[in-house]
Amino acid sequence: MKTYFFMIVFLLAQLESQAEVRLSALFTDGMVLQQQSKVPFWGWAEPQATITVQTSWNGQKYQAKADKLGQWKIVVQTPVAGGSYQIKVSEKNSIELHDILIGEVWLCSGQSNMEMPLKGYPGQPILGSTETMMDSKDDQLRIYTVPRNPQIQPAADSKPSVWKKAEPQSVVGFSATAYYFGRQLRKTLGVPVGLIHSSYGGSTIEAWMEASWLADQKGLQIPKEEEGLKDKNRIPTMLYNGMIHPIARYGIRGMIWYQGESNYDRPEQYEVLFPRMVEKFRALWGNNKLPFYFMQIAPFDYASLPPYHVGGKYNSAYLRDAQRKSLDKIPYSAMAVTLDLGEQNCIHPSHKQQSGERLAYLALHDSYGFETLNLKSPLYETLEIKGSTAILSFKDAPLGLTAYGKEIKTFEIAGKDQVFYPAEAVLKGKTIIVASLKVEEPVAVRYAFKDFVVGEVFGVNGLPLSSFRTDDW
Repeated sequence: MKTYFFMIVFLLAQLESQAEVRLSALFTDGMVLQQQSKVPFWGWAEPQATITVQTSWNGQKYQAKADKLGQWKIVVQTPVAGGSYQIKVSEKNSIELHDILIGEVWLCSGQSNMEMPLKGYPGQPILGSTETMMDSKDDQLRIYTVPRNPQIQPAADSKPSVWKKAEPQSVVGFSATAYYFGRQLRKTLGVPVGLIHSSYGGSTIEAWMEASWLADQKGLQIPKEEEGLKDKNRIPTMLYNGMIHPIARYGIRGMIWYQGESNYDRPEQYEVLFPRMVEKFRALWGNNKLPFYFMQIAPFDYASLPPYHVGGKYNSAYLRDAQRKSLDKIPYSAMAVTLDLGEQNCIHPSHKQQSGERLAYLALHDSYGFETLNLKSPLYETLEIKGSTAILSFKDAPLGLTAYGKEIKTFEIAGKDQVFYPAEAVLKGKTIIVASLKVEEPVAVRYAFKDFVVGEVFGVNGLPLSSFRTDDW
């Protein structure tokens, strides 16, 4: 009888505990909320319970009822950048969140080049990282890492994590690209910055996509059960389910993305999936103009990795070109170029400071009103044929192009036979004139269209021209 009594008491205690109001894992002390926005809070409580959220910046109380499953959401209005503030969430119990900042919040996602921490990988350093870490203390820059969590079904919540202030002990394991991005925003904007990092090394783009987005893709199998699955970071939907779906409502200013290496051998499919993913992500956040800035993958000798594919579409320049062409399909986006940063024998370039800062330049130009500055890489725009000469024109190069006085050796030109020959290239303002004695009637030009290559052409701002091709062969 006594045992039965204690069992009843235990079960009642469990029910009482489950009925207590709780928050999604994203909401912790020290978090950053997007300024001047309507940002959602959400969590769980007893079904039909009335939850109250009170914000210290204006003393206002917001209320909502939990649904029949106990889920609730409350949208609050944030002020201009500042802090720190407190938020109280209450029902039968109460939760108090402290040291909250209001500022600019960005989601940072992708695969290993986004995930790569400031401390580097074994045998793969990040240049200047020790100095960066030792100078990182900034209580107005906050970082949050979503733990790895591949799931077979969309998860209600992400694994627990905490917001941290930037300092040597916290940034050492945080994404280097994301950190340098946030640090540049902090320097230029002078407001609090929050970075939510959700990435997984080796992941394919389809792993970050929901099942219905992939329904028309032959060869991509949506898993029905988890048993026996390997390389879950490469399996369609699993990272979306565990690492994007649970955080998708959090208020953000925009998103940065560094991924594509694991899809290098399927450039045509990537050209379809990448714009679709961005469109669907924007729908998740309810903002079809959500800024999206991404890194073009860096040159690397992909043939050195299993399964050692060589030639044809296994040239990663095709994936870089798929990313370049996606700019025409993804509005409110821009691409940071790394053609000068690749390493032939390492897929993880050590120049992560340049990567992060180039992404920040794009955000500053397009999202924060620094349009008078030239902060983008030049991009191929048009091809004109005059006799045996090809004339290429470029945009985002207001002061023209430069090779810093060096000879340009990475242009190729082809005629109707589709055979490419090395070509001479001459810079002339915002144009490049290309020709070869072996091609009398040119129809197509390619620049730096190799698996591994070092970029030779730059804007006067020092940012490299992307590799490109004018053909679709």
